[in-house]
Amino acid sequence: MGGGFSKMKKQAKMMQDKMQQMQEELENKKVEGKAANDLVIITLNGNKELINIKINPECVDKNDVEGLQDLIGQAFKDAADKLNSDDTNSSLGNMLGF
Repeated sequence: MGGGFSKMKKQAKMMQDKMQQMQEELENKKVEGKAANDLVIITLNGNKELINIKINPECVDKNDVEGLQDLIGQAFKDAADKLNSDDTNSSLGNMLGF
């Protein structure tokens, strides 16, 4: 009975190590989302945290703030979609047996 428990502990430790490694990979991963021919470019890390935002001055119009807000939203969505479709999610599922 003791040998089976040791094996389960070892497997749990291996899974914990793999989860830690995947978390580090997500934090280091960077994805760019773009809108309107690169007028707005947003960089997210694998945790969908904003790393950088670039706004082309040509799209800044004080009379159309809503348009700029829309471009920022589109760029963010583009980056988030890239992260969601990435193989990171499928590798997590494979590790967990999904």
